[in-house]
Amino acid sequence: MMRTIIVPILGASLLTEATPATPDFTRDIRPILSENCFACHGQDAKKRKGKLRLDKGDAATAERDGVQAIVPGNLEESEAWARILSEDEDEVMPPRDSHKELSDAEKNILKQWILQGAPYEDHWAFTAPKTPLVPRGATNPIDAFLQQRLAEEGLEPAPLARPETHIRRVYL
Repeated sequence: MMRTIIVPILGASLLTEATPATPDFTRDIRPILSENCFACHGQDAKKRKGKLRLDKGDAATAERDGVQAIVPGNLEESEAWARILSEDEDEVMPPRDSHKELSDAEKNILKQWILQGAPYEDHWAFTAPKTPLVPRGATNPIDAFLQQRLAEEGLEPAPLARPETHIRRVYL
């Protein structure tokens, strides 16, 4: 009897989508825009509609004829947000004939992102790698990172292997 009560409650909690407190452009926003917007408002100038490019921050926030698609921190002035919420068939984005529709969770993530300043990030492939600061406490940088993570997780490192075990492992 108890199992029949717990399973639906647990199942319902697993089905609800958690919305991140601070949307990350690469993790949360780019996939939404890529799936729903970039086909018409992406890098391909021949397919671009309304001369609007949403894959680049400077283009998405640029003013065109007194209107900005995205106004960082301001939903009311953001034309893209107005189009997302529109009920008018000629205004709604993505358009009905694209057979794409934003879920409530996706709309909420976009809303939070715009309110938090709509920060864009370059694609990871075009970002120069940064050398991280090596934590103190070990002679080997890899060991220092491992020890730091173990400490964060409240774990202890395993004891060092005996020399004969180490040699066997290296050989294998």
